[in-house]
Amino acid sequence: MSQNYTGSNPLITTEPYKELPANRYVESVSDSRQLDESENNGGIQPFLNDEIAPTLSVADAIAQMLENLGVNYAFGVAGGAMASLWGALSNSSIEVLNFRHEAGAAFAATEAYFANNRPAVVFTTAGPGITNALTGLFAARGEGAKVILLSACTSAPQRGRWAIQETSTYTLPSGGIFTPGALFNYAITIESAAQLPQIFRKLALAMAQPGGFVAHLSIPTAVQTSLVEDMALPQLDVTPFPMTASKEAIAKSVELLSSSPFAIWVGFGARDAAEEILELAEKTGAAVMCSPRGKGIFPEDHPQFVGVTGLGGHASVLTYMEEQPPLRTLVLGTRLGEPTSFWSSALVPKGGFVHVDIDPEVPGVAYPHVETFGVRSDIKAFVKELLQQLPDASYSTMPLPRPEHKAIEPASDVDYPVRPEVLMAAIQKIVVEGSDAVVMAECGNSFTWSTHLLQFAEANRYRVSTGVGAMGHAVTGVLGAALASKSKAVGIVGDGAMLMNNEISTAVKYKIPAIWIVLNDARYNMCHQGMKILGLKGADATLPPTNFAMIARGMGAEAIVVVRESDIEAALEQAIASTVPFLIDVVIDADRPAPSGGRNKSLAAQGIKSSAAKNAVKQVSFPMV
Repeated sequence: MSQNYTGSNPLITTEPYKELPANRYVESVSDSRQLDESENNGGIQPFLNDEIAPTLSVADAIAQMLENLGVNYAFGVAGGAMASLWGALSNSSIEVLNFRHEAGAAFAATEAYFANNRPAVVFTTAGPGITNALTGLFAARGEGAKVILLSACTSAPQRGRWAIQETSTYTLPSGGIFTPGALFNYAITIESAAQLPQIFRKLALAMAQPGGFVAHLSIPTAVQTSLVEDMALPQLDVTPFPMTASKEAIAKSVELLSSSPFAIWVGFGARDAAEEILELAEKTGAAVMCSPRGKGIFPEDHPQFVGVTGLGGHASVLTYMEEQPPLRTLVLGTRLGEPTSFWSSALVPKGGFVHVDIDPEVPGVAYPHVETFGVRSDIKAFVKELLQQLPDASYSTMPLPRPEHKAIEPASDVDYPVRPEVLMAAIQKIVVEGSDAVVMAECGNSFTWSTHLLQFAEANRYRVSTGVGAMGHAVTGVLGAALASKSKAVGIVGDGAMLMNNEISTAVKYKIPAIWIVLNDARYNMCHQGMKILGLKGADATLPPTNFAMIARGMGAEAIVVVRESDIEAALEQAIASTVPFLIDVVIDADRPAPSGGRNKSLAAQGIKSSAAKNAVKQVSFPMV
């Protein structure tokens, strides 16, 4: 899955908390003089000592704890129930960004984590503030991000009395929202300041572990202002620790992989091991394929790269498996779920998988009947060890298949509307090759066109959400990516997602250099095209035509409408050069079939039938992945 934030690394102690600036709470003590460097241990004053006993609110203590964890950004929507917490965050070193919707804030926090490898915070008020954020937090958990939700809830004396936006077991289910479960790795309601030391320790340890971690701290309004006194708050930084495989697991992996040709299947969880995977491939001659989220970890222009698997993937992978089948496949950091594999038996080698992941439950789940040797390990540590022990070999005797790229036919005299493949070629030239911008693709046809046609030679340049695939993820997540990477970030999005949940106004307020490229076809086109391919009639997936450039300019962003193919490159160059949020509204040919046939075949294999089929009873669903 993911590597963790690698900040400073003293071990957890029970020493007084020491991150408060020297004179921050000086008004609360009788002796208000500033201590010089020799008196305050290098300019850092402890919260508590024998001579000075400042008082500290729970809200302030939480803000200081988050600073100590390495949090740079807090994304959310404010409200009265969490005013004290909002104030504490705003007066800390954490940059606080007020969004227009809590789901957008959570998507942005997720992408900020992947952009700078530091945990991010989402803050919400009570009631609908929490429920609005849940979709984005669901995505954070599914993507493997480290995100902490801070929410307000109703104070104990007011519960059950119909408080404004009451948030308690009277109005919301406790299980799964306020307790650990499928949504949150850790969740707790803070009823007393005395809980803080253990909560802080829990979070510090979680942030040091590999993989994602999504936490929820719910703080009643009255508790936020209660005082933390006479308590030693722990130092929170801990040494990050990689999860390494046992010697026996390494030895068995070497045995299985050194006997005959093998392939390497790279997933998003291997993104921090790009150099090692390249060395392993060139050392062994192994063919390399990747999941949609794994694009760029292994250079897509490398002669040993055979293509992307799954949704928006390449037929060249199947050609390779048919013409030069490996005995085994080394799977690195992918769950092999439907968006990556469609659970296709054609991708299963005769000898099965050597599957490496930090989650011990992942190996063997997607293909339960296939022989799988599972290894629990950090990918980088595993590949480094494998490189030391695996003998040099080169089994390939002929050129490997390469991802197919059809030549684009010349434009017609009309040059209108824009063909999606022409748009992608321009994005490849101007954005991918001509800048260092992070590129994100929204779910739907935006995803399939981008995944199939764009090529990346570097890790961490391309972001998509597959398993959750929420509409609005890239539309709003692009803000977090741009902010945390301190560079341009480009969202390739559909008109449906842009209408659902955009944060143009937020980007304008904070001068975030986000770029939106809107594929404007007046349809939920993955649904429209998918229904047509499957022979299902009668459902309406059309949208009223929308001028997104006009909307963006109305919010204060720069924007341009592109209706002709000859104008695309100039528009992209203008967007990349701009120092403010920029939207390109591209009117595309809605009838060009997107490369998503594998998804439709997968749906058919799961029992989706034409509406004309006799006794058809299964309801159709097109998850936007």
